[in-house]
Formats: sequence, structure tokens, C-alpha cells
Amino acid sequence: MDVLAFVAGVAVLALVLADVFETVVVPRPSPGPHRLSRYLMRSTWRVWRRVGARTRTGLARDGLYGIYAPGAVILLLSAWLTLLVLAYGLIFYALRGDLTPAPTNFGTSLYFAGTSILTLGFGDIVAQGWLARAVSLVSAASGLGVVALVITFLFSLFASYQRRESLVVTLSGRAKAPPSAVVLLETYARLDMVDQLPDLFADWERWEAEVLDSHVAYPLLGYFRSSHDNISWLSALGAVLDACALVLTTIEGIPRGQAELTKRGGAHLVEDISNILGLQGDGSRVDQAEFNEAFERLRAAGYRLGDAEQSWRQFERGRATYAGRLEALAAYWATPATVWIGERTAAQSVAHRAREADAPRPSA
Repeated sequence: MDVLAFVAGVAVLALVLADVFETVVVPRPSPGPHRLSRYLMRSTWRVWRRVGARTRTGLARDGLYGIYAPGAVILLLSAWLTLLVLAYGLIFYALRGDLTPAPTNFGTSLYFAGTSILTLGFGDIVAQGWLARAVSLVSAASGLGVVALVITFLFSLFASYQRRESLVVTLSGRAKAPPSAVVLLETYARLDMVDQLPDLFADWERWEAEVLDSHVAYPLLGYFRSSHDNISWLSALGAVLDACALVLTTIEGIPRGQAELTKRGGAHLVEDISNILGLQGDGSRVDQAEFNEAFERLRAAGYRLGDAEQSWRQFERGRATYAGRLEALAAYWATPATVWIGERTAAQSVAHRAREADAPRPSA
């Protein structure tokens, strides 16, 4: 029994420390089959999202969803510390002959493990043998190390979150909230800023690269919601990508190189993140009637447009490379999704995301 307890304790310890290392320290995705944090996050988020879906008001629902990500960091820390206590408790139980007074049961070993990990140092139980003393020192170091890493991790997440949201917030003044590509292009035409569209797309290409790097390395960032109503980083990205697609397929007279690069970067971003979560997309979800309405609005704004039928076919193919996955991500995280025309399509988008959230998905 002593050998089994020791081996079990070492195995649990190895799982916990490997999970902490891969989650906090390694700056790249680590989709191993034994990632404790991955299963904990996905299972608790499903429960949290169902609870939020039963909230009557949208403001209360968004507030409930908003506290999940910071709370999840605390939950991860609590889970890791609890498992560390269990692991060292098993090890100390196997080495109970080297402790004075010797624990008479497993609960006492857990107590000594907890005081060692939290460095309380009551002194009511003392390690006498060299191996027990070594394990006691290692447990104290690992407990302090996990707490320090999680605190540093939390500040790093907040920094990445703030960098992500700064450009998202500025878009609301250009494309309203929820943001729309048609409104964005109308605003630039009304303010005589059409020549600055490539600069806007270049800013978003850099934003895409940073978000791709941070959110793929630390998927927990995706659960952090915007502090502003009716907007999310997904809806903002969708509006910019729709604007790029319109420049590439419908609007003439605007340089298309930067729009193409931004659209490629955005498609790459949503593809990588949705693959990590095991999500799939299914098309553009803009019918031709809606496109024709946007076409006329852009014409009225003063843009020079190509043939409507040909533009629609090209736009539909181009938007299909990213729109479905964006909608799937918005459904998973229960965030505002991309709207097409403006306020009129917002309610349709919310209803569709509610249906998608309840649909079965393949496991990652």
C-alpha cells in the first residue's frame, strides 16, 4: 500500500505540474490528452453558458458571462493547489514512518501536505527522514511557484486583453455597435476618408497577428468579454473582414492589396482558434437580397461599384472563408456576432447563435 500511494502521488504531481507548465509557461498550444485545465474550462463553461442563457435580461446575462474568465483563472489555481495537496498527501502517507508524530490516517497526511504547500509551518508534525524532509521542501517550493505563476499569468492575460480591446473600441465610432461593414464604409465615404481605408486594414492586419499569437497560445483569452455593450472582438473582426471582402469583390477604385492581406490574416485567425475548440463553419449566411440592399446603400454613399450579379457571386465565395467559423466562435462564447446591414440583422444573428450553441459539436 505504501508503494502504491507513493506512485499514485508522484503520478498526480506530474500531471499537475505538467499542466501548469503547458498552460502558463509554454507560449504555444499544447493539446495533449492529459490536459486537466482544458477539460475543466470546457466543462465549466458549458454549465456557465446554460445558466446565463436562462437569465432574463441581456445586461445581466452579459455581466454573468463577463465574470467567467477571471473566475476561471482563480478556479484553475484552486484546482491545481487542491491536486497538489492530494499528490503530496499520498506521498506523505507513504512516508508516514518518517514523520513525527506519524499520521494515523490519510486525512492527517493531507493536512501536513496542505501546511507544507501553503508554508504555514505550524510544527505539529515534523519530517524526520531525509526523504520526507526533501518532499516537504519541494512541496513548499511547488506551492509558492504555482501561485506566483498564476498571478503573473493573470496580469499577462489582462495586458493582452487590453491590447485586443483598444482597436475594437475605436471601431464602434466608425461602424456603430454592433459593428457593420456597410456602416463602416458609409462612414468613411461620408467623412471623405475613403483613401484611408488601406491604413485601417493595415492596423487590423497587425491586430490579427497579435491576437492570433496570444489567443492560440493562451485560449483562455477568448473567454474574456468586451466591457462595452453590443460589441465583441469577433463582431469587430467580422465587420472589418466584410469590408475587406466588399473592397475586393464589389467596390472599384480602392487599392485591394491591403484588403486581401487583412482578409487572409483574419481567415487564418478564426480557422486556427476554431480548430483548437473543435468548431466548424458552414458558409457566409448573407443572402442575395441582403447583399443587394447593401449594394444600393454603397452606391448611394458614392462608391463606384462593379456588376451586381458578378459581385454577389465573388463576395459569397470570399465571405465563406471566414464567416461560418466566426459565427461558430460567437455561438460558443455567447458573444455578439457580426451583423451585415446593421441593427436589422442583429436580432437574426442572436437567434441563430442561440440555436448553434445548443447544437452538438465534435470534440477537439
